[in-house]
Amino acid sequence: MSIKISLENIQTLTDFKRNAKDYVERIKATKSPLVLTVNGKAEVVVQEAQAFQDTIDRLERVESELKTIKLEALRREIAIGIEQLENGEYTEYDQESLATFFEDIKTRGRKKLEQNNTL
Repeated sequence: MSIKISLENIQTLTDFKRNAKDYVERIKATKSPLVLTVNGKAEVVVQEAQAFQDTIDRLERVESELKTIKLEALRREIAIGIEQLENGEYTEYDQESLATFFEDIKTRGRKKLEQNNTL
């Protein structure tokens, strides 16, 4: 769910103070957050309590799902690594060849960055 703030939901803190009851009623009715500005800069968001709790609950669920997905991916990568080791699909490095290996990785990384920056 995407939350978009419309222009009518951006108000000055001063106006909010003067008309707090009306704004609170509007927030409750629309379930839309209200952005309050001070000197033209967004400073505070006022949101209906249940909508805020729903957002926190949703964020916690997403974080938990992401953690599970990352853990599953890590387990798969480890299993692949173990299988490759058992099948002899690996390369042994000494100090010299390891230095060359890392330089190759850096070079490929720089090239990829350059390609991404030109897109």
